[in-house]
Amino acid sequence: MDAKDMTERTGQDQKALAALPVHIRARLDEFNQDLVKVLGSELVGVILHGSVARGEYRVGESGVDAIVVVVDPSFEKLEAIGDTLQRARYAARIEAIIVTEDEIAGASDVFPLFYDEIKQRHILLSGRDPFATVEVHDTYRRLRIEQELREAQLRLRRAVTDALGAREAIGGAVNRKVRQVRGTFHALLALKGIRVSPDLATVLAKIGETYGVDLSPVQRASDEPQAAHVALTSVLAKAIEDINKMAG
Repeated sequence: MDAKDMTERTGQDQKALAALPVHIRARLDEFNQDLVKVLGSELVGVILHGSVARGEYRVGESGVDAIVVVVDPSFEKLEAIGDTLQRARYAARIEAIIVTEDEIAGASDVFPLFYDEIKQRHILLSGRDPFATVEVHDTYRRLRIEQELREAQLRLRRAVTDALGAREAIGGAVNRKVRQVRGTFHALLALKGIRVSPDLATVLAKIGETYGVDLSPVQRASDEPQAAHVALTSVLAKAIEDINKMAG
């Protein structure tokens, strides 16, 4: 990342943090300071990802996804930060996972899309950024994208059979599933060389345009559950066919 990219990234981070409610920012500051105080030199960095980093945080709906990178997650250190993590969880829905720098470097093949999205959109609260050097290979991206698309396809079919005619349940299933596959669709577009903002509306518009499927019913899933289900399953089928060709 060159100086210009770094400046733009810092500006985006500041804007995303500034958009958070005051009490969430205060809890994040307390969370970060407590970790620095308790872990000291054992703390590599504290990183935010997910809806906060994408600028999509919704009051009352969103949680705050955090990654605490440590040198050694010993029993004693984990126990020492337990109170900090519990307070953060109940005060501001801050959910933290704890990893080491070596684990990040060695698991990009296992979690390619997760790591890819974090690398592209995250906020460094303190310390060093271990995701700056993460490399994810296209082979692992493609395999994971196909896996997630096929799983979504199967889940959507089951949503209809489980609903037993209750259309509102189908609409709810479509709403949940489209949010779950947002990142998968975004990764697929990137794999095809199409760069777009990762927010849901932009990703849906571009994936629909790419595969020639009108996804407007998906935006009205609660009112038009059948049409929304048909639209989403149609674009999933075309995306799966496309990614299979990439394996060739």
